[in-house]
Amino acid sequence: MAVPKKKSSKSRRNMRRQQWVNRQASAATVSCPNCNEPKRPHTVCTCGHYDGRAVIRVRPAAEAAE
Repeated sequence: MAVPKKKSSKSRRNMRRQQWVNRQASAATVSCPNCNEPKRPHTVCTCGHYDGRAVIRVRPAAEAAE
């Protein structure tokens, strides 16, 4: 099994990890067909709809504040 001869510095480690972070930051978004808000694909929208149907019941903001 390959073993590194020297310890990788924190700078090198973070530079390597930064490549993955950059890919995650540019995540795709789609608009919800119900409320037209941007959302991540394959996730439930803030309005509670997924795949064209209501999956969870969302309380209005006035009720949630009480």
